[in-house]
Amino acid sequence: MTPPVFSHGSLRLYLLSLLQDAPKHGYELIQALEQRFGGTYSPSAGTIYPRLSKLEEDGLVTKTTEGRKTVYEITDAGRLELERREGELRDIENEVTDSVRRLADEVRHGVNQALKSLRADLASAARESAQHATTGPTAHAPAPDFDAQVRSRFALREAENAVNEFRQQLRSELRAIAARGELTDAAVEALRAQLARIRVELLQVIHR
Repeated sequence: MTPPVFSHGSLRLYLLSLLQDAPKHGYELIQALEQRFGGTYSPSAGTIYPRLSKLEEDGLVTKTTEGRKTVYEITDAGRLELERREGELRDIENEVTDSVRRLADEVRHGVNQALKSLRADLASAARESAQHATTGPTAHAPAPDFDAQVRSRFALREAENAVNEFRQQLRSELRAIAARGELTDAAVEALRAQLARIRVELLQVIHR
């Protein structure tokens, strides 16, 4: 989904500005936008490529094929368009800066909420540990290792972050491949098989 900062026509103009320094293919433009937003926004291929096609139709960019990649390059008409709309582009850049700041605040809020939840988990574990120390273990059940439970909770959050980061990166790459028409049913089946194998191998490593 396009972030609110990009009103109608703004993303198209911003993409044109990203091409003024050097030609880029679609995935490089997606990465450039993701970096500009500090990783808080990653546009889909379905968002980027239709706008690139419109820029090409308007004569503002040209495209060439290099191997399996389609590379887009700004034209002289495109540079004139940027000069003509310099003030508008400057306003968009300011809005992007404000948007990045707002999204960063939302991320910080989410992190703070996660820390509160973690502190609550730790407090609960501490209470359980104190209760166990007072009452002692039952004759039929071994005493739980509460320090190990606390460490495991920390590790779980780190593992979830790593999985989410991997998912976002893979999703972005798959979208770019699909936009080039290179994602086949056979490739998806191979992906499923590889992911299943990797899951089994990872669990084996974790349980060692």
